[in-house]
Amino acid sequence: MRAIFLAIPAVLAIILLLTLPQCKKEEELPSCIEKEINKIESEGTGDFKISVWQYEYNEQTVYYIPPYQYDGLSLLFDENCNLICNPDGGILGIGYGKCTDFFSKRKNGKLIWQDE
Repeated sequence: MRAIFLAIPAVLAIILLLTLPQCKKEEELPSCIEKEINKIESEGTGDFKISVWQYEYNEQTVYYIPPYQYDGLSLLFDENCNLICNPDGGILGIGYGKCTDFFSKRKNGKLIWQDE
């Protein structure tokens, strides 16, 4: 009987940890991606579910952040924090048209972070 009473706080702690809102960060990210995530978290997400994706594109590792504001642009960074382009978003939904092949050429997509 005493063992049950001792286990109750541990069970309650586990339930609390599982139900708290959390952000998913699984690995070391380039500084620009960390900055964008911090910016998104501080500004709030409104109606948008925000995520960061890692892909291979044109034989390099890239990080894609979908648009997270109405008429906002997506962001595509290389692993050295250079902004490559804005593949989509904007008023017409097609970004600036500089990397129109991103969606057809990207490979090995991996969710890196998601606002929960």
